[in-house]
Amino acid sequence: MAAPSIPGFSGSHTSSDRVVTPTRACFYGGMPRLATTIGVHAWTLEAWLDALRDASVTQVLDVRQRRGVRGSRYAWANSVRLQAALAGARIEYRHHRELAPTTELRQLQHREDARRGVGKRSRVELAADYRRRYLREILGQVALRPIVEAMPVDGAAALLCVEADPEACHRSLVAERLEAEFGLPVEHLRPPGYARMRSLDGS
Repeated sequence: MAAPSIPGFSGSHTSSDRVVTPTRACFYGGMPRLATTIGVHAWTLEAWLDALRDASVTQVLDVRQRRGVRGSRYAWANSVRLQAALAGARIEYRHHRELAPTTELRQLQHREDARRGVGKRSRVELAADYRRRYLREILGQVALRPIVEAMPVDGAAALLCVEADPEACHRSLVAERLEAEFGLPVEHLRPPGYARMRSLDGS
């Protein structure tokens, strides 16, 4: 059975780099809900905002512990600048630190990255122990229902973290839980040139 369309959503947007299907939505509480996820790495601010607009995003849910990114290239993603850019684009911003991993969990992932010889920007998956502990210690302690109920009904919400790959980031675990518990479909927005970038590095 085809999913109902959301008023104001024009249909599917697809490319080799990202797949967004705004017509896939769940009608939670009798109102449509749709979510996406997006990172920071490999994006420019302009392309990032364009991707949010293309996906009809009207609310960004920041799930980072530290709302800053090192280096001048991504200074736009630091909290104050990011919120100003979103306000200019008329996109609501909310910080959900309760969904962020603890420093201990982040260090666990960094140790696994070092063991595998990968960096944060080249990681393509989460460590199994990190995944288990995040699900139990963080996500298992958060009531997601109020977050879902606060999602827009006239646009999509976007879970924001840093990594380009959603599979390398805890936002993918939040997305999985939203779909499992609420039937909420979540689409992942990937940077322009993402498919080519990963084909070149062999991922």
